[in-house]
Amino acid sequence: MSAKAALIWSPFASEDDAAAAATVLLDEGLVACANIMPAMRSLYQWLGERGDSRECGVLFKTEAGLLARAIARLEEIHPYDAPAITGWEADLCGAATAGWLAGLGASED
Repeated sequence: MSAKAALIWSPFASEDDAAAAATVLLDEGLVACANIMPAMRSLYQWLGERGDSRECGVLFKTEAGLLARAIARLEEIHPYDAPAITGWEADLCGAATAGWLAGLGASED
């Protein structure tokens, strides 16, 4: 059995916040992996003002069928009031990755 891969990108204020969210999504079987990338500088426009802050980014790997649920759950648990969360289905992935992701949600009815 194989699956179609999907990815979710979201910034967090700290590695601890990112790890806490990743732990919830992993425990709930909504993602297979979370790559936490520390020391990211974010320059942005928000509410009419320019911002410059240090954040860390997280790339979550999931199965395409779980993408909407994983994003919705991440919105619920993310510590930001208005988190930036972007998800997309991957056009292609390796056979090993597809096999790995196929196990997500397997215990659900």
